[in-house]
Amino acid sequence: MLRFIVRRLLQAIPTLIVLSILIFAWLRALPGGPATAMLGDRWTPEREAQLNAALGLDQPIWVQYWKFLGRAITGDFGNSTVTGLPVIEEIGRGFTATVELSFFAMVVAIGLGIPLGYLAARYRGRLLDNLTVVSTLIGVAVPVFFLGFLAKWVFSSQLGILPPSGRQDVEINSTSVTGFVTLDGLLTREFDATIDGLVHLLMPALVLATIPMAVIVRITRASVLDVLDEDFVRTAESKGLGTATIRRRHVLRNALLPVSTTIGLQTGLLLAGAVLTEKVFVWGGLGSLLAEAIELKDYPRLQALILLAAVVYVVVNLLVDISYAIIDPRVRVGR
Repeated sequence: MLRFIVRRLLQAIPTLIVLSILIFAWLRALPGGPATAMLGDRWTPEREAQLNAALGLDQPIWVQYWKFLGRAITGDFGNSTVTGLPVIEEIGRGFTATVELSFFAMVVAIGLGIPLGYLAARYRGRLLDNLTVVSTLIGVAVPVFFLGFLAKWVFSSQLGILPPSGRQDVEINSTSVTGFVTLDGLLTREFDATIDGLVHLLMPALVLATIPMAVIVRITRASVLDVLDEDFVRTAESKGLGTATIRRRHVLRNALLPVSTTIGLQTGLLLAGAVLTEKVFVWGGLGSLLAEAIELKDYPRLQALILLAAVVYVVVNLLVDISYAIIDPRVRVGR
């Protein structure tokens, strides 16, 4: 198992290097160059020259990339051209917010998606199966921002039972340790902060979970149906194994391989920046930072966020490969 993990880590290194080259080249291929894109209507030849010098864009391209790679490894992405603050500090604050929201959204998506998909396959063609299929289609079709505004209108404006935005009530003066609101409350024994954080998380997490949950339900259902038709399941039934044993050891375990891939991809999408959800609920995470960086043409921040998104995808895919090896030992032998 250790050799399998090390091999996957070594394979991830060239992938990250290629991704860094693509990101570096793409951002420098902007019409007129990054400096022109950032200056916009304020462009003058003098300002462009000053900005190019400040960002090191007047140096040979290979020197720019080597410096970019060296700074990226150490976490130095320069300062934001909008706020003047170090980009790594802004990303650090937004990263905890996005991870907390994405974590709870995926807990909801996995906790409901896998059981519902399994039950839909088990009762194929019945009412539960039909309702599940229709619900997942609606979950994928309805835009997240519309669902977010609808949830805010119902639960905040009409019923008044959930806060409309933010991560925590401004009246709660909690101690920040890790940047995760719910975890900090537990660590500092400020349980009112944890409860308030969970209340603020509930609505955006449920909204963000709709699409990944719908996808997980459909993949789980299809995977379970495929496994149920396999010969080894019929062989286990003919040997007289109990239904619960067959479902746990043979059906669900083998059906989880494609499901784990789906979970990994959906997690990568959420962590890369839930832009619409964070904008609707004023969450202040990476999605909000990315939207602001694009709107204001904040080149250093945009470069760092895109690279971070690429790294997240590589890491998540690495974790998916490891989960494959845990679920099915044949994977680490064959690879």
